Formats: sequence, C-alpha cells, structure tokens
Amino acid sequence: MQWLIFWLVYPILWLISKLPFWLFYKVSDCVYFLVYYIVGYRKKTVRQNLNLAFPDKSSEEKKRIEKRFYHHMCDMFLEMIKSISISKKELDRRVTFTNLEVLRKLEAQNRSVLLIIGHYATYEWLIALQFHFDYTGYGIYKKIKSKPFDKLVHDLRSRWNAKLLTNKEAMHVIAKHKEQGIMSTYGFIADQSPKSASSHHFVPFFGHEVPFFTGVERLAKKLDMPVLHLKATKVKRGFYEATFKLLSDQPREVPNYEITDAFVHELEEQIKNAPEYYLWTHKRFKHIRY
Repeated sequence: MQWLIFWLVYPILWLISKLPFWLFYKVSDCVYFLVYYIVGYRKKTVRQNLNLAFPDKSSEEKKRIEKRFYHHMCDMFLEMIKSISISKKELDRRVTFTNLEVLRKLEAQNRSVLLIIGHYATYEWLIALQFHFDYTGYGIYKKIKSKPFDKLVHDLRSRWNAKLLTNKEAMHVIAKHKEQGIMSTYGFIADQSPKSASSHHFVPFFGHEVPFFTGVERLAKKLDMPVLHLKATKVKRGFYEATFKLLSDQPREVPNYEITDAFVHELEEQIKNAPEYYLWTHKRFKHIRY
C-alpha cells in the first residue's frame, strides 16, 4: 500500500518540481491559502509558541509573524519538492556561503566537522554545501516511517555526494569514520524538543528554561571534533545565504554545555531578528522548567 501511494503521489511531485520558479511560487501561494485558511495546520501550536516567545509584542505583530511564517513554511516545503529536479547550477546560485574558508581551514588540517543547524530559513537546500568540497557530507535525521518516501529522501541527498544517517546509527558510524581516518562533515538539526526532559540540559530560550539535546557536544568531546554553527538566512524568496560560526575547535578544553549554550544563544538572536523564518509548528516550549 505504501508503494502504491508513493507511485500515485510521486508523478505530481515531479511535475511540481519541474515548474518554472515564477509559477512554482504561485503554487506555494495556493498551498499557503489551503494550509493557513482552510486546514489551519497546527495554528494552536504556532500561536502558543509565539505568545511564549514574544509576550511583549502586540496581537497584531504576532499575527503578522504568524502569516509570514506560514508563507515561508509553504515555500520551504515546496523547495524540498523542487530538489527532485533542480540542477546543480541553479541550486548553487540560490544558496551562497559567505565564509567557506572557515571550513576549508579545518579540511586542510584533516579534521572532520560537526555542523549544528537550527530549523531556520532553510535546511533542505543547505545540501548545496557539497558543491564546494570533495568529501562526503552526512545529514543526521529521524527515519521516515514510509519506506518509499524514506528512499526518496536518500536518493535526493545522494545526487550530490551526500548521505543520510539515522539518529540511532550516527554515533557508531561517526566514531568508526574517525577511527578509519575518513574525512566527512556531519550535519545535525539540534533544536528539537527532547522527549524526556529529565535527561537533557536546560537552556534559557526566550526567557524560558527548556531542554536541548547535548548529543553533538558530547560527540565532539569524545572524538575531539570541531563544532560549527551553520547559520542560514533568507535573502529573498528562493534565495538563501549561509555563514559558518566556529563554536569550538578544541571541544575537550571548554566547560561542559558551553557549546550547546552558545548554539542556543546564536539561534535565539537570529530568530529575534526575523522570527517568521523559524519553524514554529514544533512544540518549542513543551518541557519548560519553572
């Protein structure tokens, strides 16, 4: 049944991915109308998040952020579909990296890198980083329950010398690569809300103490791997810019949780500057510590 659904849906996705960009974003506008006004996808969660994050903003300000966010979210979803057929040249034109020398310096030292990424601006199109390096990049992700769509995601990444690792296998594979001297970059989206609040580090986030995963920091300390925050911003519709911020190149020498705290602080400041580009449909304040 899963494969039947996939083969019914995939041709539609492929056709959407082939649309010229001017028409492609018209489709996104239509999707926005359906998602926001008809379906009302996760509106309650979005409004709860915005009220907790911005208690001093007026209802009108939060409403503007909310609508802009849904516009952006639909763009981002459609851009994921666009990845089915977008060319290397076109994707490279739409995602620029401002300071690749930061990563190249570590590459020259024969050091693999852990990249921390937030659910901000774009994370799907950051795959364009692979155009600038020869070694393999790995994205750490939670496996999709549908086998056909999980395979589709893998196929999209492998178009440009990138691969995916599930969060369950990542630690073992990265440690094995380190032992074998295999050079790689590993990208983690590190701002999900942990399921169990008791076993994670709490960090001030928009005035609330909430838990954040510390797995990247613990892995960095264990394997002595540098950690970079890859910060993406939206320049205009369909165009993004990403900048590397070194959080630590000597992780064993910094106090515990300093790397995680630095990432959260950077992410919060970025969100404050343009809150409409953050993924507010996730429950960001699920485990507040009072």
